[in-house]
Amino acid sequence: MSNTTLPSGKLPAALLRELLHTDTPPPPELLLPPRPGEDAGVIALGGGALVVAGDPVTMTGADVGAHAVLVNANDIAVLGVRPRWFLSTILLPEGIGEDDIRALFSGMRATLKRNDILLVGGHIEITGSVRQTVVSGHILGFAEDGNFLRTADVKTSDAILQIGPAPVEAAAVLANEVTATKSEIAPELWQAALSALETPGILVVEAALRAAALGAHALHDPTEGGLSAGLHEMAEASSVALELDGDAILWFEPGTTLCAALGADPWGALSSGALLAAFPVTRAEAACKTLTEEGFATAIIARAGVGSGVRFGNGHELPRYERDEVLRILEKL
Repeated sequence: MSNTTLPSGKLPAALLRELLHTDTPPPPELLLPPRPGEDAGVIALGGGALVVAGDPVTMTGADVGAHAVLVNANDIAVLGVRPRWFLSTILLPEGIGEDDIRALFSGMRATLKRNDILLVGGHIEITGSVRQTVVSGHILGFAEDGNFLRTADVKTSDAILQIGPAPVEAAAVLANEVTATKSEIAPELWQAALSALETPGILVVEAALRAAALGAHALHDPTEGGLSAGLHEMAEASSVALELDGDAILWFEPGTTLCAALGADPWGALSSGALLAAFPVTRAEAACKTLTEEGFATAIIARAGVGSGVRFGNGHELPRYERDEVLRILEKL
């Protein structure tokens, strides 16, 4: 035991494992209990499975209502289930104007409507406890057949596909929050970063559902800590080693350019908009081809094997970012 002080961001993986560990078996209705690397929980309900997840948006105040809907929807979709119901706890800073609140709700409602998700409740207040608007989303979906995917179901010899480029989310957050860098970036790349939440977007619902239909064993949504954290979480949850082809990674140029200008490593930067999918090696090429033909940028980036950790083909380990690079940059401002 220690009382080490911690920086803002995700908890260290070891501490999270300690907090979630329990000697008590979960009750039978809890089909997927809280575990590191899993994006949601699952509860048996009426012959089906209720999938529940929650995620806050804390690093940016730009279009935060829409942003919260998208990142929460992804957490349900990676279980192969469509998100259906949304709740939000919204904490507003003192001094906020009514029109700012209306704009937040407008963006949130438009995103919900576009994705056929229903707002069913929540809470909103103005408080001195926050410096900028924080939206903590909670989302639910229902699998009528009771079937769902787990991050922990990667098999040895599976191929890992990356669907969608990275770091799209980092590009959007950095462009909106670090405007002083604008003069260092080509105008077209800056504009692409600024609008990255819409194009190419950070929603992976349709890609995840399609990958599940094509036979994926497991899906994972790399968010805070970037592709690096996502790959390490997938490997740890499944007790496998991943051998990575660094040349195959799908990078989002506005994001990598902004990261380079700010001294951040894109491997460890917010990566909502990318999806990691484990396929049997015999189906991986066909799945990659089908997804690409259907408009989802896709590449085979890794192979699972016996062991632990994430390494490149030359044996070098992929650094794990316990703390997101975007957060590190924002705290320096």
